[in-house]
Amino acid sequence: MSSPEITRFTELALSAPVQKAIESVGYEQPSPIQAASIPHLLNGDDLLGVAQTGTGKTAAFALPLLSKIDLKQSSPQILVLAPTRELAIQVAEAFKTYASHMKGFHVLPIYGGQDMSGQLQKLKRGVHVVVGTPGRVMDHLRRKSLDLSALKSLVLDEADEMLRMGFIDDVEWILEHTPKERQVALFSATMPKPIRKVADNYLKNPKEVRIASDTTTSANIEQRVLIVNGFEAKLDAVTRILESDNFEAMIIFVRTKTATAELAEKLEARGYSASPINGDMNQATRERTINRLKNKQLDILVATDVAARGIDVERVSHVLNFDIPYDSEAYVHRIGRTGRAGRAGKAILFVAPRERRLLNAIEKATRQPILPMELPSGSEVSNKRIQNFKALLTETLETQKLDFFYEVLSEFSAEQDYSAEDIACALAYLLQKEKPLKVEDSPKQKAQRQRAKEQLQDRDSKPRAPRQQSNDENMTRYRIEVGRNDDVKPGNIVGAISSEAGIEGSLIGHIKLHDDFSTVDLPDGMPDDIIRHLQKVRVCNKPLLIKRDTGSADSGDSRRKPKSTRPGIKKTAAKKSNAAKPKPGKASSKKDSGKTKVKKRKKD
Repeated sequence: MSSPEITRFTELALSAPVQKAIESVGYEQPSPIQAASIPHLLNGDDLLGVAQTGTGKTAAFALPLLSKIDLKQSSPQILVLAPTRELAIQVAEAFKTYASHMKGFHVLPIYGGQDMSGQLQKLKRGVHVVVGTPGRVMDHLRRKSLDLSALKSLVLDEADEMLRMGFIDDVEWILEHTPKERQVALFSATMPKPIRKVADNYLKNPKEVRIASDTTTSANIEQRVLIVNGFEAKLDAVTRILESDNFEAMIIFVRTKTATAELAEKLEARGYSASPINGDMNQATRERTINRLKNKQLDILVATDVAARGIDVERVSHVLNFDIPYDSEAYVHRIGRTGRAGRAGKAILFVAPRERRLLNAIEKATRQPILPMELPSGSEVSNKRIQNFKALLTETLETQKLDFFYEVLSEFSAEQDYSAEDIACALAYLLQKEKPLKVEDSPKQKAQRQRAKEQLQDRDSKPRAPRQQSNDENMTRYRIEVGRNDDVKPGNIVGAISSEAGIEGSLIGHIKLHDDFSTVDLPDGMPDDIIRHLQKVRVCNKPLLIKRDTGSADSGDSRRKPKSTRPGIKKTAAKKSNAAKPKPGKASSKKDSGKTKVKKRKKD
């Protein structure tokens, strides 16, 4: 179980370069899975970790394993198996970040859809950590291009997802090809029997860590998600949201201490009353900042998770997740800063396209969807600015003595022959010059809005029904050269295509197994390079050789139609006897031509 005594990373026996990297990225307090797992992995124990996706598992295994790595040894010392290429890339980037102060460190993600020659060159030059999908790792092991003889640690990340995608046999095959003396860490959100069996067979006296997840969100908090990528794009989005949405006070969450200061400074420069709050602040400064928020002297706090814990300010109407948390539980704690004392609150989540799996994990953990929102348009911001401008004019006319100004402008009007409306327009222009009332979307913003809209439509259109669905107008049917005789299962096919082509399993349509081949429905418009890559991908030790299904003789339901009545057979038979077509009623001729076709198929 997690150790309540461990409240900071400095209390863990991580190496100096790793500690320095943690400080650089601004991490302060280990999550429960990290506090519980790191000591065991540093000690060399095998580990069985049961925790939901998004609880900080990557750092839980990457930090301790990096602390034990030997940079002088160029062959792989750590192998991480991940179910999808997106996760493989994410884990590899995390290793790179945590090893930023380890000179000469190399990590390589290997997955389908990526140039094999580039992977071969990098493996030949030497890498310390390999992160890969099972299919591609198997390819390299068969080629002898991946040498695991010096492997020290193996991590199975999201094992239950690998089981769901049909990879568990591949995982066991890889485990059989690793040294007997190696450390194994298995992480899984659930513990079904096949995963427990893998743990029993391949882990030696593992330490078990289970992290319960508190994922209850308040019903009075409206949750929205916006697809947006990059700091500058996020900053523009924050500004537009602040302008177009009525808010009383807001907490903006970022991942690191440095980001709190940077974002607060940018918002201050744009005219907002914002202040950072992070773990570097002493208690007195922290309390002073929170009191300013309570007393309406401050409208926006930019905070890290640790620094914001315990903040209870009723006027916080909005929580904005500038950086999506890796931990679903952290998301719940974040948005819980609004909607206090039964009041309504709003929570907005920024998600980069590549982070959508984290969004899915949060939705799964909280058992509720986060509804999409669009970036406020230039016209929406303009309308809001005009409303505020009119309100300011009304307030000024009703509360201020304007006799002196009336005399000055009347004199100016008489001298220059300008109407009162002309003068008012000129003054209005000068007043709004620094912050124009008319806001237009730049070409870049228009493109960003369109991309976000398409991505949200894509997300909303994903079928929520079970994967096995019938073919429809938005799907194309493909034939693959593996079938029942190869002991293939639908899960094997889904796993291979999902991992190697980067298609989410829910987008893969109906799969039909035949004896020597199968058909699978994929979304329309599959790129040619992906199809070419899938042709070489192996399932049950056979290449898929995928191609568009043309409805040929042997692509129909061979179990339900007698061979002699298949359209393809009749057509071939007719060609073979073109000169002397059998007359109606001559059964023997039909029978003979059917036999001829069947015999030819067997030869093929």
